[in-house]
Amino acid sequence: MKTIIHKSDSRGFANHGWLKSHHTFSFAGYQNPERMNFGALRVLNDDLVQPKMGFGTHPHQNMEIISIPLKGALSHQDSMGNKRAIEVGEVQVMSAGTGLTHSEFNDSKTDETNFLQLWIIPEEMGVTPNYEQRLFDASEQKNKLQTVVAPKDKLEDDALPISQQAYIYRTDLDEDKFITLKAKNSNNGFYIFVVEGAVEVADTILNSRDAIGVSEVDTLNLKAKSNSNLIIIEVPMVF
Repeated sequence: MKTIIHKSDSRGFANHGWLKSHHTFSFAGYQNPERMNFGALRVLNDDLVQPKMGFGTHPHQNMEIISIPLKGALSHQDSMGNKRAIEVGEVQVMSAGTGLTHSEFNDSKTDETNFLQLWIIPEEMGVTPNYEQRLFDASEQKNKLQTVVAPKDKLEDDALPISQQAYIYRTDLDEDKFITLKAKNSNNGFYIFVVEGAVEVADTILNSRDAIGVSEVDTLNLKAKSNSNLIIIEVPMVF
């Protein structure tokens, strides 16, 4: 088993006034050669957007982009004609492929929006761009894993498709509850991000916004030390 621990206060941070962003991996002005990626997981940004502010139209290409609102809502508009708000409980995926542009805004006049954005390196370049979002039943992640993103050729349940052999799971664990992760492939590793709460993984205690990457393991046990909300990303380590 190989592990890498990323404590919350070790992340990169940028304060743009309208946006406060914590970067788990190198991004924009935060560049750390020891924090480039975890396998195919390239970006994990924890963004707090002020009311009536947001990201103007900008391009993406050949990247799988996943957005997960934690608080508030985020309005999305893109060059494929999609124009929708993403709310807590929903997950959005964009396969940028050959190229697209989009914008993201907090339309609230009073409330901040907090969301996670993940970038996963695709297994094939130049795919046709794709956009999907879905509301997931929170009861299906209570003390069990809920698959919200999966490879487009191996979709399960209501998971959203991406162009990589990667999976994203959500779970809400009550104190003292535990789950066991089983890798889909021996090449895969798990990146566990604690949204809220405290868990024990690989003899390590993780608190809110801490994370651990674990690879070269077939199964992995997680135990909640308090009521906890987790996002778990299973990605190929070699791709």
